[in-house]
Amino acid sequence: MQEKFTRLTPELYAYVLAHNPPPDDVLADLAKETAALGPISMMQVSVEQGAFLTLLARLLGVRRAIEIGTFTGYSAISIARGLAPGGTLLCCDVSEEWTAVARRYFARAGLDDRITLRVAPALETIRALPETPEVDLVFIDADKTGYRGYYEALLPRMRPNGLFVFDNVLWAGAVIDSADTSESTRALRALNDFLVTDPRVDVVMLPVADGLTLARKR
Repeated sequence: MQEKFTRLTPELYAYVLAHNPPPDDVLADLAKETAALGPISMMQVSVEQGAFLTLLARLLGVRRAIEIGTFTGYSAISIARGLAPGGTLLCCDVSEEWTAVARRYFARAGLDDRITLRVAPALETIRALPETPEVDLVFIDADKTGYRGYYEALLPRMRPNGLFVFDNVLWAGAVIDSADTSESTRALRALNDFLVTDPRVDVVMLPVADGLTLARKR
């Protein structure tokens, strides 16, 4: 098959950002504060990912969303802003330090009534939820070795046509580097290989930021 993709240069990426909705003051200030944390700030989603999550939530009319891995809150705010009236977002994270930043920005964004934050192992939080198919959207962006477990625990709770969004599925290219045998890389390779053959979902992998896989429950 003929290759058809455009390699992003810094200049072209700047063009992409210029043609996405710009972050408002809340998200811009959050991004600036997160960047000041140093290299760990790479855990934050990109501007275009945030805009994409908002659009997905609006397109799907999401009323019940779950996020695994909240960090300082950029992706959570993006999702919550796209929820249907009365919609809620459950955020799962294990860091009191990073989610303290998120809580401040949730309040500043006026989203306290839409977002519930649970600081605990995500599987514990998920398993405490009713086993009924009522979740519309799940964004998974946490420990890579846990992705498959979160998926399996949430799939019975996902409604038909509900959508999973997995972040970092390209892992900065490490997924095709045979010399990289780290636990996280191996876990992502296994997940990617599994999802594309899982008969319970329809899947598309997209080269957005560090790679996004969308999986729709059949």
